[in-house]
Amino acid sequence: MSSSRKYSISLPEDLAEAVRAHVGPGGFSAYVAEALEQRVAMDKLREIVADFETDNDELTREEVEAARALLRHDHRQVGGAAA
Repeated sequence: MSSSRKYSISLPEDLAEAVRAHVGPGGFSAYVAEALEQRVAMDKLREIVADFETDNDELTREEVEAARALLRHDHRQVGGAAA
């Protein structure tokens, strides 16, 4: 990750306290940064899928489940074929 910069954000108090209780006093910023990284990755993935489906048939349920397995690093059988 690149260098860090301090930002001021507003969060629902119950959510912020749940995170703080989970990660302890020193892990809050890292937890939020990881959550934002995951959100950005999912947003980019949605864009990729939308672009793909613009020029191709809609993805099948099996294709979506295989992609999910790959994202989870889950190499179990998906829809009868190895993911």
